[in-house]
Amino acid sequence: MGENTDNFSFLEPNTIAVVGASNDPQKRGYQAIERLKQDGFPLSKIYPINPKNSEICGLKAYASVLDVGEAIDLALVCTPAKTVPQVVEDCGKVGIPCCVVVSAGFAEEGDIGKAIENAMLENAKKSNVRIIGPNTNGMFNTHKNVNLLGLDNVPKGKVGIISQSGNILLSLVNEAVINGNVGFSTFIGVGNQSDLNISDYVEALCEDEYTACIFIYAEGFKDGKKFLSTVKKAVSKKPVMLYKSGRTQQGQIAASSHTGALAADYKMTHDVLRQAGVTVLDKTANMACIADALIKCPKANGRRVAVLTDGGGHGTITVDSLVREGMELAELSDQTVKKLQAILPPTANTMNPVDVCGQTDRDATPSAQCVEILLQDPNIDIVLITGMWGGFHIRFSSDMLESEIKAANAIIDCAQKYNKPVLMQSLYTPEQAQPLMILREGGIPIYMHVETCVFAAKAVANYSADCKKLAKEKEYNTLNKVPKVQSLIDTVYQEKRTALLEHEGRDFLRHHNISMTNEFVIENESQINSLPEEITKQTVAVKLLSEDILHKSEAKGVFLNVKGKDEIREAYKHILQNAKSYNHDARILGVMVVPMLESGVEVILGAYRDESFGPVVMFGLGGVFVEVFEDVAFRSVPVSPIEAKAMINQIHASALLHGARNTKPIDEDALTELIFSISAIMQTYPEIKEIDLNPVIVRDDGLDIADVRIILG
Repeated sequence: MGENTDNFSFLEPNTIAVVGASNDPQKRGYQAIERLKQDGFPLSKIYPINPKNSEICGLKAYASVLDVGEAIDLALVCTPAKTVPQVVEDCGKVGIPCCVVVSAGFAEEGDIGKAIENAMLENAKKSNVRIIGPNTNGMFNTHKNVNLLGLDNVPKGKVGIISQSGNILLSLVNEAVINGNVGFSTFIGVGNQSDLNISDYVEALCEDEYTACIFIYAEGFKDGKKFLSTVKKAVSKKPVMLYKSGRTQQGQIAASSHTGALAADYKMTHDVLRQAGVTVLDKTANMACIADALIKCPKANGRRVAVLTDGGGHGTITVDSLVREGMELAELSDQTVKKLQAILPPTANTMNPVDVCGQTDRDATPSAQCVEILLQDPNIDIVLITGMWGGFHIRFSSDMLESEIKAANAIIDCAQKYNKPVLMQSLYTPEQAQPLMILREGGIPIYMHVETCVFAAKAVANYSADCKKLAKEKEYNTLNKVPKVQSLIDTVYQEKRTALLEHEGRDFLRHHNISMTNEFVIENESQINSLPEEITKQTVAVKLLSEDILHKSEAKGVFLNVKGKDEIREAYKHILQNAKSYNHDARILGVMVVPMLESGVEVILGAYRDESFGPVVMFGLGGVFVEVFEDVAFRSVPVSPIEAKAMINQIHASALLHGARNTKPIDEDALTELIFSISAIMQTYPEIKEIDLNPVIVRDDGLDIADVRIILG
């Protein structure tokens, strides 16, 4: 595993005890031993444990691990749940560092099972034994010939899998066998994660010399904050892919009932995982093709793609797909165009996409020349080859095989020389043609469909950008707590309130250098006469102040475009009447009078504490639109200025912010600073459960916050 992962050395064991070994082919205790034998694990290092048999699967059996008398690196535990606490204690007595507990009947089964699981954990901690599971389907390490699942035909390779589902593993293995483009190094079924969890396994596989890419299937995260921190470190060393189930409300319910996992909102989870550099998959079927590209391709300097094709149709489809996936069609330099024109016929298209127009129908070698010319261009970050490549000898003449093999080797050489990603889509992929196999072995990912090839290229570009971004980010310290703000929070608690009144929230933000317009609190009607002329001469908003009515608009507690003392007085009376009608028992302080704001683009900025990922910031289109379109972006705290800008540009309505239809672009710096400030506030004040600024009016010369809501935990 590596010098920094001595604590996880049990994932590559040299000796294994199978507790609950059996001669029954239907039992895991039989299947695991037979698979170990068939895969070539040393027979003398397998210790079947069963008190009723002296021999199992042709090997000497022992009544207990206490009777073996040899050092054991790992124990596979297949006995009923009620026996596991004692088994774990026995393992600790003889120094076995880890138990893979495949037994079910623990916390996932209710209170009785939870009590058994707690007893198991107590014994494990006393004995310094680590637990994989319980309720896991097992683990394998193909490079050590350790397969504790009894699973056939697992292709050896460089993808490490961490999964909350055994069936997902079967699906991935079957797909890999069929497509033949990736294999697996290690698999860990996490089970209930009562001890070791997903973050621990990411840490282990990050240091594993046999694992070049990590894939995670997760239904939820018991400690999302720890996971984000761990995976950020891992991404700097190797790609991490993840498929998160529970993407719909129904799916979240299913995930929870399956393993008791904590399932968070999918949109939020997706965004915070991407923030950490995780390649988030929308289909498990994409795992193999994306892993193939991430393992084989060097990092890309950018998203500019050149397309080389032998047919107009494939070229057009590729361009459409690139644009749809947010990639850029590279603009070829004049020098590149001239070089292409020198080797291609006049009918060829030497702009991007480059169409050789039949030039390779008789001789494939010009294809390699074109690839090298494109790779030499500094305007190009990635090259995609599409069409019949590798199958010309099948389509036209078997005499072309030699030139295709020559071209394949030349493409491999120049891809390595210029250290840029080269990916290929070939309609002859299913044929497993020799030139394609040479390309694949030489590090060129090959796909049947254009869309898959483009998606893989996007994953390479994203991962490359993520590594650059994470390398630039620094740690952002919390703010210094302001005594007046802490005193305000203490007062709210003393008054047994859960929310700051709006004028208190506005004052809170001012103390942290967030600009706010002046507000005036009216607790009784007579105070209206004392309002300064500066406020009575302008148009104002009059808003309810009640600790029991946070949603003022629902209670008809907001009057807009009010002007003069008489109108303010009428608004005051109506607001109090409406509030009492809405909630007769509501405690009402009075109203707040605040100047109406200049028009601009309405956005929402919020923050809350997710029970798994901790404090999270949200940004989106504001006002009523946030609920209608749900066009929002999330980030885990702390949010760097880089991520704050990314949030602004992520939402689909970002065009409205950047000057659509001849409007002026917003002050992006001011909005970025506000997002950064709200993140820092959430980091500094753990008492805050939720912040809601909606709407924030953003203009070309700054912004104003129209409504403030701060909830304490």
